[in-house]
Amino acid sequence: MLLWLPICGLVLIASLTAVYSQRPVPWHDRSPHASRFVIADKDVRLEVLDWGGSGRPVVLLAGGGNTAHVFDEFAPELAPNYHVYGITRRGFGASTYAPVGNDTDRLGEDVFAVIRSLKLDKPVLVGHSIAGAELSSVATLHPSTVAGVIYLEAAYPYAFDNGQGPSMKEFGELQGSGPQPPSPGQSDLASFSALQRWDAQVYGFRLPESEFHETWDSTPDGRPDKPRDFPGSQSFVTIMTNTKKYSGITVPALAIFAIPHVRDAWMINSADPAVHKDADTYWAKVDALAEKQAKAFEDGVPSAHVVRLQGMHYVYLSNERDVVREMRSFMSNLR
Repeated sequence: MLLWLPICGLVLIASLTAVYSQRPVPWHDRSPHASRFVIADKDVRLEVLDWGGSGRPVVLLAGGGNTAHVFDEFAPELAPNYHVYGITRRGFGASTYAPVGNDTDRLGEDVFAVIRSLKLDKPVLVGHSIAGAELSSVATLHPSTVAGVIYLEAAYPYAFDNGQGPSMKEFGELQGSGPQPPSPGQSDLASFSALQRWDAQVYGFRLPESEFHETWDSTPDGRPDKPRDFPGSQSFVTIMTNTKKYSGITVPALAIFAIPHVRDAWMINSADPAVHKDADTYWAKVDALAEKQAKAFEDGVPSAHVVRLQGMHYVYLSNERDVVREMRSFMSNLR
């Protein structure tokens, strides 16, 4: 399912999709949102979710591999005070896809196109994981358009690099070096709900049901044994190899880092001493790099407020109450 990975935000274990072969039980998305599509570029229609609410507009951007439905349970917590929207990145979920080439700013322009289309007045952009690149792009190219930006485990080098923090290469060298998660057993693959329970038990947090369906449901041609095709994942390489440093962010910024990172539940509960040893080594390296990046962001962005929370990479799920509190405090002081 999902692994902590600041340089990608998501690892899809496609083999699970291939093995899981039970036709999903009909379900209903219970999140209180409306859905529409916005034309952002040639051949690109983006799914935009609207949870309603009153007050300043807040636009939520998902991390790598996720859709806007990943905020189905988080967004309503903000709706009493803000008008909350979510955008599904091109090539994921219901959003269509066209290549972005080597232009990370094209993804930022997709977000800007939604802002213009919906006539949003000075929204706050909130991004998880690799969505930090889109936040920084909009904040750099269209600073007068937004009131502020909020990075949820997203202010890594692809979003800000002034030469004082770790490089993308350093983060890349950690990829795959930590202990690997277990595979589901046959009983876990017996039904959609069983796989969902297994996933939550392994990783220690639960994705909203609709987002889990986005990932694991059968493809439109009705073949549940066929892995979903996420063409938007091609843009990850563009983001990871982006040569733009986005070092001149001037709009008000809140950056929430999960420092120290909490281990996945399967690591904590493992009876294998080697797993604990490997996990200790891996997370110590992760936290050291994350702290160095947090300090670089803190020192390099004059408008920044940096918060460190002990939590998971999906910090808005593992630490929802704390994240909502920090976001509300930050947004209450914006003009």
